[in-house]
Formats: sequence, structure tokens, C-alpha cells
Amino acid sequence: MFHVIRFGIWLIGQVFTGALTVARDVVRRHTTMHPVVVAYPLRVTKGWQIAALSTCITMTPGTLSVGLRPDGDGSDGEGPEILLVQAVYGTDPSEVFADLADMEERMVPSVRGIDHGAPGQGTGEENR
Repeated sequence: MFHVIRFGIWLIGQVFTGALTVARDVVRRHTTMHPVVVAYPLRVTKGWQIAALSTCITMTPGTLSVGLRPDGDGSDGEGPEILLVQAVYGTDPSEVFADLADMEERMVPSVRGIDHGAPGQGTGEENR
């Protein structure tokens, strides 16, 4: 129960931080937005976990869960599901991956040791 409360407080902080960043950028003369869509390999596997993570991503200003697709390469059907995420501030896609991995770990700490090769997941440093 304490974990859920701690995650909720962290998520509220992320929502406020994201809202301030977007609001500040909207009133500037020159925007710093660089939209990008990334294919993030999920470490969570249960339907409710995927739905909760997708909802948390969409709640955070500047990010949007666009879709979900099976296995990244489509060859064996055994790989992780891929969550497509649009990030408004995607100058560095590796940072977007790392932020998604951080949110996933905060929501479900048991995924920390799983590495599907995305930055921020385990020791992964390469994009798939």
C-alpha cells in the first residue's frame, strides 16, 4: 500500500512539472518542442499493468500513449509487447526511453532486472 501512495505522489509531481514545462514553452516566442514517437518494449506483462502504465504516460503533459503492438520484430511472437509513445520533447530519444523505464520501474518495481535493450532498462544502452 505504501508503494502505491509513493508512486501516486511521484506521478502527481510529474504531472505538475510537465504542465509547467509545456505552459512555459507555449508562451515563448520560439518553442523547444521536438515531437518524436518511440517504440518502447514493455517489461510489464499483465493487462492491468499495461493499461495503468499507458494511462500514467498519457496523464503526464507532453506524452501520449499512441498504441500497443505485439513483439517488436514479429518473428517469434515471444518478445515483449511494444508501447508506442509520442513525446513532445524528444530531442534525445534515449532520454525518452530512460524516462519511460523509470516510470515503469516506479510503478512495478519487480521489473528492474528485466532488460529488453532499451536505454534505462537494466544495462541496455542500445535502441532496438
